[in-house]
Amino acid sequence: MKNEMFCFQCEQTAKGTGCTGSAGVCGKSSDVANLQDDLITALVDLSIRAKGKTGDRTDDIVKEALFRTITNVDFDPLSVKRQIDAVEEETERLCGSNVCGCGNVAFRTEKIWTDDEDIRSLKSLILFGLKGIAAYAYHAKVLGYKDPEVDSFMYKALGAIGESSDFNELLAMTMETGQANLKCMALLDKANTEKYGVPAPNTVPMKIEKGPFIIVTGHDLLDLEALLKQTEGKGINIYTHGEMLPAHGYPELRKYSHLKGNFGTAWQNQRDEFDDVPAPILFTTNCLMKPKASYIDRVFTAGPVSYPETVHIGEDRDFSPLIEKAKDLGGYKEDRQMTGINGGKTVTTGFSAGTIMSVADKVIEGVKAGAISHIFLVGGCDGARPGRNYFTDFVRNAPNGTLILTLACGKYRFNDMNIGDIGGIPRILDVGQCNDAYGAVKVALALAEAFECSVNDLPLSIVLSWYEQKAVAVLLTLLSLGVKGIYLGPTLPAFVSPNVLNFLVKEFEVSLISTPAEDMKKMLG
Repeated sequence: MKNEMFCFQCEQTAKGTGCTGSAGVCGKSSDVANLQDDLITALVDLSIRAKGKTGDRTDDIVKEALFRTITNVDFDPLSVKRQIDAVEEETERLCGSNVCGCGNVAFRTEKIWTDDEDIRSLKSLILFGLKGIAAYAYHAKVLGYKDPEVDSFMYKALGAIGESSDFNELLAMTMETGQANLKCMALLDKANTEKYGVPAPNTVPMKIEKGPFIIVTGHDLLDLEALLKQTEGKGINIYTHGEMLPAHGYPELRKYSHLKGNFGTAWQNQRDEFDDVPAPILFTTNCLMKPKASYIDRVFTAGPVSYPETVHIGEDRDFSPLIEKAKDLGGYKEDRQMTGINGGKTVTTGFSAGTIMSVADKVIEGVKAGAISHIFLVGGCDGARPGRNYFTDFVRNAPNGTLILTLACGKYRFNDMNIGDIGGIPRILDVGQCNDAYGAVKVALALAEAFECSVNDLPLSIVLSWYEQKAVAVLLTLLSLGVKGIYLGPTLPAFVSPNVLNFLVKEFEVSLISTPAEDMKKMLG
C-alpha cells in the first residue's frame, strides 16, 4: 500500500521507523507533511538557483521556512502553502521565471526518503540539523542579530542536500553543520544577554495565584517581553511553561512583578495540564500538540507557530485578543499549587555560563580536593515515549559528590528535586533553554583550559535526551568539537543508518543509554 506521507525526523516516529499514514505521531496531517516536503524542495531550488544573489530578505524567508518544518510548529496547510509561495516568489524575484513549482525541479525531497540508506542518513542529519540552526537564527533575527556566515551556510547545506550523493562530502557537511550551529548558538546567546542581561539564579514558584493569568510557552523571549509590557498594571499574571522557564533568570524580564512563576512541566504533558484551564495559552515557537476541545478556544499562536481554528498574533505583537480572553476567563477562584514530576513546588533556573564561571574557582578547587568527583551534563528534549524515567533515576542516584548541569525541557524529569549542594553550589544547575547548550560548551572548554587537558579528559559525562531537530543540531555541534563518549536516548534516531552509526561509535564513542546504574558505572570508571 502506498504511503500517505513519510516522516521520521522526531524520536517518537511510528514503530521507530517512520510515520506513513494519514497523520504523524505528532498530530500533523499527511497533507501538512507533504506540503512541508514541498517547502524543502522549494528551498533547495532557491539555494541552488539563487547562489550569490541572496540578501537579508531572502535569509529571513529561508529561516522562517525551515523553522516551520520543525516538529510541533506548523500544523496548518494554508500557512505552509503561503510559505511555499513566499519561497517561490523570492526565487522568481532573484532568478526570473520558471520557478520549480514543486514539480519541475530535478530534486524532490521525497527522493531523500528512498535514497541509498547511508546517503539518506547523512542528508537527514544535515537537513534536521539545519532546521535546528534556523530556529536559533530566527530567534536571534527577531532581536536584531544575524551572522552572515551562518546564513551563507544554510544555502550551502541546502545545495548539498539537493546536488550531492558523495558519502564523504556529505559526512564532512554534517560536521560543518555542527560548527555552523555553534556559531548560531553563540549569536543567540549574545542577542539574549545583550537584550535581557546575563541570567542569574532564581527559584521559581509553581503556585498559580487566583485571578486572571496567561501561560506563555515556547522559546521566544521577545514575545514574552511584549506581553509583559502590554499586561503591566492590568491585574493579569504571567506564567511561563516548558522551555520558557529560563526567562525567570534574565534581569530585564524578571523585573516585571507580574511574571509570577511557572505553570506545569514539559511540553508533552500539556494536553493534561491545559485541560479546562481558565486562562489563554500563548505558543511562541514549537512544542505545540493538537489541542483538546476543552481549551482550543484559548490557544493563541505567534511567529512560525500555526494551528487551524486558533487565533494567530501578527508581527505587530498586539496581544489585545489574548489579554481580553484572560479577563473573560478570570483564572482560578483560589490559589492553586502545582508540582513538578517528582512533587516539588519550586524549580530553580538561571545558572548561565557567566554565573557558573563566576564560581569556577570553587568548582576547580572542589575537583582538585575530591569534593566534586564528577560532572554530568544531563539534558535535551523531553518526550512521551516510555523509558524517559531513565533521566529521573539517573539524577536521583548520582553520587553525592557529583554536579548535574542541565538544559532544555529534559530537565523537567528532575528539576523539582532537591539533591543538596556541594560547598554552597547547588548540585542541579539549570543552564537554560536548548540553545543554551552553548553555555554548557563554554563551561566545559573553560574547565579543560583550567586543567590543561581536553574536554574528553575532564571528569565530565554527557547524557542527551533527544526528541526533535534542535537536539540533532546540538549533537552535531558536540561531535564537531570532537567530544567523545556521549550517551544518547531514549532511542537511536530512525534516520541513522547502521553504517553511519558505526562511524559515530568508532570515531566518537556514541552510545545508546542502557540503565542508569550500568551507564553510571561506565562513566565513573
